[in-house]
Amino acid sequence: MYEDAGIEREAFQSLRRIFCIASAGDTAMLLSQEHQVVACDINPVQLAYARRRAYGGPRETGDADKGMRLLRSLAPLAGWHKEVLQTFAALSDPGQQVNYWRTHLDTRRFRAGFDAIMSRPILRVMYSPDFLSLLPPKFGSIMRKRLVRGIERHPNASNPYIRALLLGAEISSPEAVAANIEFVLGDAASILEASPPASFSGFTLSNILDGVSEAYCKRLVRAVRRSATPEALVILRSFAEPSVPASTNHAARDRSMLWGVVDIRSLDSL
Repeated sequence: MYEDAGIEREAFQSLRRIFCIASAGDTAMLLSQEHQVVACDINPVQLAYARRRAYGGPRETGDADKGMRLLRSLAPLAGWHKEVLQTFAALSDPGQQVNYWRTHLDTRRFRAGFDAIMSRPILRVMYSPDFLSLLPPKFGSIMRKRLVRGIERHPNASNPYIRALLLGAEISSPEAVAANIEFVLGDAASILEASPPASFSGFTLSNILDGVSEAYCKRLVRAVRRSATPEALVILRSFAEPSVPASTNHAARDRSMLWGVVDIRSLDSL
């Protein structure tokens, strides 16, 4: 999961029962150390994998990981040799990191190659038209800017996500309290609609609204409101660019550096 669950941990520290998207399990596992967690996924294979990991199973290589491995194999074509990347990943001063990026990594070949890979004709091979429709034009350029935003803020040496992106280093799995996680198969709106009122004080919904219909979005918001306690917080991510600057958008804090939106808001402002 390229989602920095430290954001959820900090936001939810005073809350109790948390609803989250299971995905690969990392967020549910980390939150289970301090909370009761209901982790849902619409994909039974994905849900089973998250459950295995929570009970001590190993991390497995998925399609996204294989795609990243392919991209890393092409990195030397852009001048991104392993020694250069290792030196960059070991830096701990954001100022030095930005200078190193501009001098050694932000090459013309990298920009051209990355923008081509992030173009709609290539992404169409892997992603649905509904998902692609939300991505802004010149998505490659925007993703490069997000990387720089993260490099300017987060020390590389202590950021496991940049080592994973650039070098394929494995992100350590959080310790899970498996007894604190309930895994539920189904879509988020249906599960919340079936839950008793005021069941959850925290919701972390990943980017499940990327590419869904407006009707489903409204349905999910209604379901969240119905199942939330008055003090509840909701965290939503998106690959899209924010439509307007917002104080609730904490994308720059996410060390994975991929997101356009990491929205944290109270129930009243949902």
